[in-house]
Amino acid sequence: MQKCIIGKKIGMTQIFDELGKVIPVTVVEAGPCVVVQKKTTEIDGYEAVQVGFGDIKLKNVNKPMQGHFNKADVACKRVLKEFKLDDYANVEVGTVIKADTFTVGDVVDAHGTSKGKGFQGTIKRNNNARLKETHGTGPVHRHAGSMGACSSPSRIFKGKALPGHMGAENVTVQNLEVVKVDVENNLIAIKGAIPGPKGGVVFINDSIKKA
Repeated sequence: MQKCIIGKKIGMTQIFDELGKVIPVTVVEAGPCVVVQKKTTEIDGYEAVQVGFGDIKLKNVNKPMQGHFNKADVACKRVLKEFKLDDYANVEVGTVIKADTFTVGDVVDAHGTSKGKGFQGTIKRNNNARLKETHGTGPVHRHAGSMGACSSPSRIFKGKALPGHMGAENVTVQNLEVVKVDVENNLIAIKGAIPGPKGGVVFINDSIKKA
């Protein structure tokens, strides 16, 4: 059975294995989630399940979405995410998904939005080298340098490393190992770092490519 869940990144810490070896882990508040809708080939053109996470006040949900949740007879959720599952037919609307879906040793993929860095220069954004600060360099020692915009090609080639918005991108980290599951508190500890800031939403599912 394929596994999937939506969670909130609590932060990073470290735990020790049986031999006393330190393991850096990311702690995720995994669920509880609920299946809100089943997408069908006849109606939607594909098969998937829509999972909801995080309660939200009714007054903050518009009327169309209220009807969507009422149809499934579930409480309104803040985050919705679709997962394509092999055992799609065995999942029913209203099914609750908790942290005990995963077990120690599972290999998973984590999807999230990386930290936003705002507008950054070419040195931080693209790891460009800086110019020397002496002998006539002037106030341009952190600038992007020549653009090559002569009569030919008279333009900037697409993909050139330039200053701009950095971060806040969709990131997927594959082949992460689940090293601890706290069923009582709906927490799972995943070895290594996963994308997103503290408190950010993460989507976790079985690894597409097993380690």
